[in-house]
Amino acid sequence: MVRVQRRLTALLAAGWILTAGPLAATALATEEPPVPVTDTVTDTDADTDAESESADSAILVVERLHSGLLEAMQNADELGFQGRFDLIRPVVEQTFDLNFMGSKSVGRHWKKLTPEEQALWLDKFTGFLSANYAGNFDGFDGESFETLGEEPAKRETRVVLTELRVPGSEDVVLNYRLRDTQNGWRIIDIYLKGTVSELALRRSDFSSTLKQKGFGELAAAVDQKIQDLRNKGGG
Repeated sequence: MVRVQRRLTALLAAGWILTAGPLAATALATEEPPVPVTDTVTDTDADTDAESESADSAILVVERLHSGLLEAMQNADELGFQGRFDLIRPVVEQTFDLNFMGSKSVGRHWKKLTPEEQALWLDKFTGFLSANYAGNFDGFDGESFETLGEEPAKRETRVVLTELRVPGSEDVVLNYRLRDTQNGWRIIDIYLKGTVSELALRRSDFSSTLKQKGFGELAAAVDQKIQDLRNKGGG
């Protein structure tokens, strides 16, 4: 089970963070506070068929992501890093609101980028997210994902409650926040262990690098991180 814990640690720290700057310690203070969740699912929004359908759509999006991750894990050795990346990237594009997350990941500096830089950053952000999954979900030890339900959240978003079930070890809470877009429900944040916002951590690191070193250095740092994940994941 050590490998499972390593994957989760990598996703929380080394897998996402480019630098160890002082802002990383206060990341959660710079983003919206985590959405409180409970062990039971509320049904306050299930009074109409339309609301129920929307809730189910949010759950299905998360389960689509989990299905792709499990397929990559179960066939990790056969696929290799590039195969896992090629499998996961389309799933990421179908389940995450990448325009929202990519722009929020650099904070107020987003508006200072040129249209060309914005397009390039969204492509690199998507590649980084996909490579991080491909590099760290690199084996299978009998894990499974369990969907526990969903809850309404502020600003007309929803939180889908899930757990990563790890045989012989402690289960890990993974809660997903989604918003309704023109393309349906899309993930905008993940709360590892139920409270740690990955978007807040990324925003702290990426915006700090962009402010201190400029867009070129940020793009190069992301490229290097992707290459590191590729090297670790077997090419």
